[in-house]
Amino acid sequence: MRRAIFPGSFDPITLGHYDIIERGIHLFDEIIIAIGSNAEKKYMFSEKQRKSFIEKAFKGEKKVKVDTYSGLTIDYCQKVNAQFILRGLRNPADFEFEKAIAHTNRKLSGIETVFLLTSSGKSYISSSIVRDVIRNGGDYTSLVPDTVKI
Repeated sequence: MRRAIFPGSFDPITLGHYDIIERGIHLFDEIIIAIGSNAEKKYMFSEKQRKSFIEKAFKGEKKVKVDTYSGLTIDYCQKVNAQFILRGLRNPADFEFEKAIAHTNRKLSGIETVFLLTSSGKSYISSSIVRDVIRNGGDYTSLVPDTVKI
């Protein structure tokens, strides 16, 4: 079975994330959307809310599971027997950042990272932009799946 994890904080999940997951479904037998916990990060949405947003967005999709984890992503991959890490790339800066992490993960564990380019109409969307729109009372609904409700 080709199992991939798609790690992130998903604070909140965006249409960019959704795009990568939806396209990744065709590449893997199973995708585990892995919500990472980072003690140094201050989240807008609780872990429970973030998990609920994602579970509702992919309700009925048998190839998608949602879980939470802390610690190293490669340790979580080994725990759930995932052979791949799925990552989305929006721009060249994402590539440079993700490339270093992918090389490190492969060196430490042998786990391969698969990159998908975010669709051009969604490449400008980031969780931090969505949070800023929300904080300032803007209409965030065109940037996130319908399941993200404030």
